Amino acid sequence: MDPANTSVAFEGLIDLISERIGGKTIAASDDFFAPKENLLKRGRGEFLPGKYTDRGKWMDGWETRRRRGPGHDWCIIELGVKGSIHGVDIDTNHFLGNHPMYASVDACHLQGSAATRKLQESSNSWTEILPRSPLKPGAQNLFPVGGRDRWTHLRLNIYPDGGVARFRAYGVALPDWDSVSRTALIDLAAVVNGGTVPAASDMFFGSKENLIMPGRSESMSDGWETRRRRGPGHDWAIIRLGHSGLIRKIEVDTNHFKGNSPERCSLEICHEPAGGVDALSSPDIRWKELLPETKLSPHKRHVFAQQLRKPSPATHVRLNIFPDGGVSRLRIWGTLA
Repeated sequence: MDPANTSVAFEGLIDLISERIGGKTIAASDDFFAPKENLLKRGRGEFLPGKYTDRGKWMDGWETRRRRGPGHDWCIIELGVKGSIHGVDIDTNHFLGNHPMYASVDACHLQGSAATRKLQESSNSWTEILPRSPLKPGAQNLFPVGGRDRWTHLRLNIYPDGGVARFRAYGVALPDWDSVSRTALIDLAAVVNGGTVPAASDMFFGSKENLIMPGRSESMSDGWETRRRRGPGHDWAIIRLGHSGLIRKIEVDTNHFKGNSPERCSLEICHEPAGGVDALSSPDIRWKELLPETKLSPHKRHVFAQQLRKPSPATHVRLNIFPDGGVSRLRIWGTLA
């Protein structure tokens, strides 16, 4: 399965166990040949034919030893942020004669700091969200997941043993908004606060999801970048806020985009709680201008507050860039509506 097909299958969703938003592996039954931490790294993993360790062939993934008795191997992962899982990708890239035959996924929600021992021993804590399913070797194995419960941990089970290059769990962050002050200024677009990017005009060079990731970008590849526009019009990206809010300040960061940043940008808002991708692109939606067209500079963090029009409750924002180019991060600071 090509990575492009993954983005289509789970369009608008975020990998909630990604390292970059705080996901981490906390326990595994075994990782003799390759460490469990590789599961959450970026990319699909690489294969170096002549590279070996004192334990055998070096593999860019999680690989257990050959199981000679009953049972199966497993790995427990803590989500970077609480959320609902809509689909998983169990990628066996480069694992051809040593991939697991089957896999399943369990989930649980534990309040507070749960001990690793409790996660391993308490079978009552886990709910199966993906039943035992066959895996293909050297492939992205994509599975939809039903139910929209809020989870904090996942357990990837492989039968009976073998190697998995990468594990992704696509879904939507579900913060506990009841614990947030109505006067607190928070980034309503951030992925850790439930923000998503359901649509963009183009993302030839860089994914639209990068706009709402934590921290500043690491390189030009870690941003949203469109191809060079040769005709009329301009590029745009629509962000669904994690919670409707009143926007007080925005940040448009062109970090690392030095010869390819947009010349100008503007920002519009709408209040459409049930708005899907098609509806948001419809001319029937009335977008209100929040930030008029404003000049941008290359490789710079721009903060706008005084320039914003009087705010009204918003569920979505549309970032317009003129005519094209790259933006590394977008921050939408506001209070809950």
